[in-house]
Amino acid sequence: MAACSVFSSLRSQLSKVRRLAGCVECVECVHTGRWMLSADKALLVKLRKTTGYTFINCKKALEKFNNDVTLAEHWLHDQAQKEGWSKASKLENRRTSEGLIALLRKENAAVMVEVNCETDFVARNEMFQQLVQDVAFATMEHHQSRVHAGYVKSLMSAENVCKLAVPEGSSVADQLALAIGRLGENISLRRAVSVGVPADWRMGSYVHGAVLGRSEVSMGRYGALVVFQGGPEGQEEVLGKKLGQHIVGEAPLSLGEVGDVPCGETETRLLPQTFLLEPQYTVGQYLALQNARVFDFIRFKCGEETQ
Repeated sequence: MAACSVFSSLRSQLSKVRRLAGCVECVECVHTGRWMLSADKALLVKLRKTTGYTFINCKKALEKFNNDVTLAEHWLHDQAQKEGWSKASKLENRRTSEGLIALLRKENAAVMVEVNCETDFVARNEMFQQLVQDVAFATMEHHQSRVHAGYVKSLMSAENVCKLAVPEGSSVADQLALAIGRLGENISLRRAVSVGVPADWRMGSYVHGAVLGRSEVSMGRYGALVVFQGGPEGQEEVLGKKLGQHIVGEAPLSLGEVGDVPCGETETRLLPQTFLLEPQYTVGQYLALQNARVFDFIRFKCGEETQ
């Protein structure tokens, strides 16, 4: 009888709270005895849309912080990151052959990075694509923070890139863990390169299989950077793109020398290769016609084996 009396009293109190609160429902926290607001439906929809977390987790976060969206979002990020680090250790041996190449250019500098995941489905996910862009910006900021003179090409290890800070202030490693926690796949940073050139040199670039992203970052399955000098005045960007397209399509392994004789279909030197866009010329011959010279190039293919 005593138990029934207690439950009756609780129901009466709950009814009073609901009448006072109008349309806002309340629930009692069993562990603390405090009254907590249940998740507001409009806020729940907003939090779900802005964060991408599950409906259940968003509801739990709003109830935990009495519908304070800011606190709920911070808590969700913290939980996802903790879960991500745990998942990362469990998934680290799973193969990551999909993903994206990102290429970012600013004035006389450029960076190219590769971030990998397990499936093409995740590679198309907006959160993964934002992560790839953040890595590119972090790499560019690191490059621009250092004093450079002349031509500089810096290959960065995955370990060093993971230590860099992303625009939000956390590290690349933390953002990787966060993405793993939310997307449920192994995600890894494979490589990054930054390039700086003198004022009278030029850089060309091309990304194949491009996906939509921030306008200044190009992302796709293949990427190429080419460092050159000369070319028709006002047409340097066009020439650089053509050279980048050739490098992506023909996959040269070395530059070669001016005047090298082509050795057939298996030619892997850039200059003696048949120029992809104008096959009546070799790359070397085409450059001579344009009064241009290539000094270096870099080609990334997503998921390829690297030394």
